[in-house]
Amino acid sequence: MKVNLEKLKTFLIEAGLITELQFNNLLKESQKNNQDIEELLVKNKFLSEEDLARVGAHLLGIPFINLEKQKIPLNILKIIPEPIARAHNIVAFNKRGDELEVAMIDPDDLRTIEFLKKVHSGLKILPRLTTTEGIKHALSQYHETLEKEFIEIVEKESIDSQIKHIKSEEVVEEEKEEVLKKRAEELPIVKVVDTLLKHAILQHASDIHIEPSEKEVIIRYRVDGILHVVMTFPLSMASALVARIKVLSNLKLDEHRLPQDGRFKIETEDFKYSVRVSVLPVMNGEKVVMRLLPETRKKVDLEGLGLRNTALKNFKNGINRPNGMVLVTGPTGSGKTTTLYTAMEILNTPLVNISTIEDPIEYRIPGVNQTQVNSKIGLTFASGLRALLRQDPNIIMVGEIRDNETASLAINAALTGHLVLSTLHTTEAAGAIPRLIDMKVEPFLIASTLNVVLAQRLVRKLYGEKAEYTLTQKEIDNLSQYFDPDRVLKILREKKLAKNNDKLTDVKFYKPLPSEEAPDGYKGRIGIFEVLPVSETIKNLIVEKATTQEIKKQALSEGMLTMVEDGLIKAAEGITSIEEVLRVIIE
Repeated sequence: MKVNLEKLKTFLIEAGLITELQFNNLLKESQKNNQDIEELLVKNKFLSEEDLARVGAHLLGIPFINLEKQKIPLNILKIIPEPIARAHNIVAFNKRGDELEVAMIDPDDLRTIEFLKKVHSGLKILPRLTTTEGIKHALSQYHETLEKEFIEIVEKESIDSQIKHIKSEEVVEEEKEEVLKKRAEELPIVKVVDTLLKHAILQHASDIHIEPSEKEVIIRYRVDGILHVVMTFPLSMASALVARIKVLSNLKLDEHRLPQDGRFKIETEDFKYSVRVSVLPVMNGEKVVMRLLPETRKKVDLEGLGLRNTALKNFKNGINRPNGMVLVTGPTGSGKTTTLYTAMEILNTPLVNISTIEDPIEYRIPGVNQTQVNSKIGLTFASGLRALLRQDPNIIMVGEIRDNETASLAINAALTGHLVLSTLHTTEAAGAIPRLIDMKVEPFLIASTLNVVLAQRLVRKLYGEKAEYTLTQKEIDNLSQYFDPDRVLKILREKKLAKNNDKLTDVKFYKPLPSEEAPDGYKGRIGIFEVLPVSETIKNLIVEKATTQEIKKQALSEGMLTMVEDGLIKAAEGITSIEEVLRVIIE
């Protein structure tokens, strides 16, 4: 979007969004680095992308439309063919009589407007400005539902007739690899697997489950941590589906009795994913789980993950020390790796050498030396960590501390002047310390090296309209097994989410309301955290081999919030619901 710089400058200064000095400094930076000043305004948080688009629309005299949550009727969307829409970032979103409203991010793209006028000569084309995210959301709607696509594949390719010759599982076990490979490369099966992957990515699924049951094959996607059944196939398709995925993952096609692990990549103009594959023999055949890992991701800061106030300050203090250990704890799928990657992106400068040993490498970070564990050839966390210490690192990230040897090496690395980041599987922050002691690490070494422990879970975020309600006293009494009501009320008062004379029964919370965009009223996730800084008092407790509860009690007295308390703050703010917080805590 190109607008007159003087007009933009005048508008922003008069609106109090920027000073003249700040604007001039950004202008110099944009000229020096050949960057658009609009990009720098958003990057430096003077205004959001949507606000910038609104300002641009106002200055250009073009109406603005926010498409980020708008559902566009398919018949209107398809007035502009998908290839043209994607190539020129332009979508049709509304039609009234002979007037067609189109949203775009480049109002100077007059050639596309003229092209649309020629193609649709009976329509008056009305351009509107929108954001990049709005265009992305609209483009994603070109893809029809999963069921419709599969019905089309079945009709076009006669898939049923092509898979009738697939025999029972017992017979397949004896079949030769060449036969299975041939079936895996049949066009209908290729299209089915491609479509499964495409829709999983469009729905932001983290995993695809392909599960053979007694009578059918069930396809489930894990979206925002919850599994949803999206499709069922005839059981006769099971072998061909598994064979296709094995071909992609370079696994043994004729091995049906042992588990197998593999990986492959999927890449288009819009996305690039690494897919981890696990094949496991089950009662009715082989179950496949595919973990989808985006190789490129938007940079998120710690605040964007959900860390705030004292917790944020304590975690930043922990990672900004030149040495010591920072631990992130929680169950599988709780976002531990994302938190560590975000920390590494903050620390990643040309002045330091960051090296990692991971299983798997989930995202690639430019400037960070990332090593993949390969236990088949003896490259474990322990052996990899030993090698990393000879690579002159300043900062080391160990994907997970699983055993005594890795724990001992990580502690020694922290003692010898390195900053070590890692994860542990414990349910709460204080539990990390007894866990390390269980791994034969001396308490005085833990006290000397541990900077901070962060425990986390991921909760789904409320989306769109939500229902407001208050808790009854009976509900509070039932919930008191998970938190201290008096302490929570005090915290909510401190956060200005409750008045000084309010009771907990007066505090407003929120429940999800289903919508077309979010059938269960949730979309996206955010972290709830407890951050335990290792103070002098905590160090003394560690040396004395204090229990988890004793360490937790002391940390709470020093200002730590528990995950439940952090979750209840976010629930009172309308970000999530109490039910969602309790779901992840109880799990």
